[in-house]
Amino acid sequence: MALSEGPRRVTILGSTGSIGHSTVDLLLRNRDAFTVEALTANHNAALLAEQAKALGARFAAVADPAEYPALKEALSGTGIAIACGRAALVEAVERPADWVMAGIVGAAGLEPTLAAVRQGRIVAFANKEVLVSAGSLFMREVAAHGATLLPVDSEHNAIWQCFDFTRVEGIEKITLTCSGGPFREHSLAAMRDATPDQAVAHPTWRMGAKISVDSATLMNKGLELIEAHYLFQLPGERIDIVVHPQSIVHGLVTYCDGSVLAHLGSPDMRTPIAYALGWPGRAVSPSKRLDLAEVGRLTFEAPDPERFPALRLAREALERGGAGPTVLNAANETAVHAFLAGQIGFLDIAATVERTLEAIPGGDLDSLEDVYNLDRAARETATRLLAPRGPVRLAKLTDTI
Repeated sequence: MALSEGPRRVTILGSTGSIGHSTVDLLLRNRDAFTVEALTANHNAALLAEQAKALGARFAAVADPAEYPALKEALSGTGIAIACGRAALVEAVERPADWVMAGIVGAAGLEPTLAAVRQGRIVAFANKEVLVSAGSLFMREVAAHGATLLPVDSEHNAIWQCFDFTRVEGIEKITLTCSGGPFREHSLAAMRDATPDQAVAHPTWRMGAKISVDSATLMNKGLELIEAHYLFQLPGERIDIVVHPQSIVHGLVTYCDGSVLAHLGSPDMRTPIAYALGWPGRAVSPSKRLDLAEVGRLTFEAPDPERFPALRLAREALERGGAGPTVLNAANETAVHAFLAGQIGFLDIAATVERTLEAIPGGDLDSLEDVYNLDRAARETATRLLAPRGPVRLAKLTDTI
């Protein structure tokens, strides 16, 4: 891999999740190029300890205090420092590192990811909800502290590689692709009866439960629309979304002369993670090499707004600005929790988000405290609107899904 200095010191937030697991796999394959400073997890102490020992990490933190005894026992005698609680996640990114993977899912990743930014780190960005919840504030912090954001979502990473940042005036629009999820060809009636097991069975990607449900509703693509707005500084009307079931074309950039640059690759998250790990060079990834003759056919279609209203809601939230995306994200996380717990139906997810957006007026967000307060209010409102299926545990901003 092309790195100008010695081994890059790495910290992974959320090492036991799907993004973290793929990052660990790449690090184990490139042992000479990286050293690991810190790993964090929400509650899987056993896997966290296993990863920390395999990578020779210097620090391991688990957010759930109940998991601390198990982590302490597993790492006894290793010399690896340990800690627990939410403050420990911030402590992890404040330790010396060159590169941080922000892999904590949901708004729970806001505080530790922001802490990494404030250290001026290279931040590999896999948590779209942080930009959705606090986009303007977050980007101001990035600029103020000289941090570097490298998108890890396959779509944004693809566009990043095709986007001419030196001649932005020549860019007409960008296009995010999506597989369409497991219900791409299902009727509304079938979607109404969909189970959590069906919703998390993504046809091409292997991801955690929350992001898999978001992919099934297409809310994931709505969140990515908002994320792209902040990352590439383009208005919503210049960001298209197209359904591409094969998941081979990950993103496209259209230029003013009619040229379209597309990024293609096999559907494997290790590809964009490897790009971020090696940046500004490239790191080797074991992902399957693309064989277009084997793929044979690439198809594209417009998303159905009737069966997948989440895309409309995301665009409306972005157009509202200010509080809109924060409310959208908080309501969606709450509704997805409820669906996975069997307390609401699949179609109730988007319906709950829409009712929450209608119930909470817009407004500006001038501080992170504003974000936290609005997030809490939106979750409380969404929880009330989940009735009459029954109460659901209120998901706090600090929860990890």
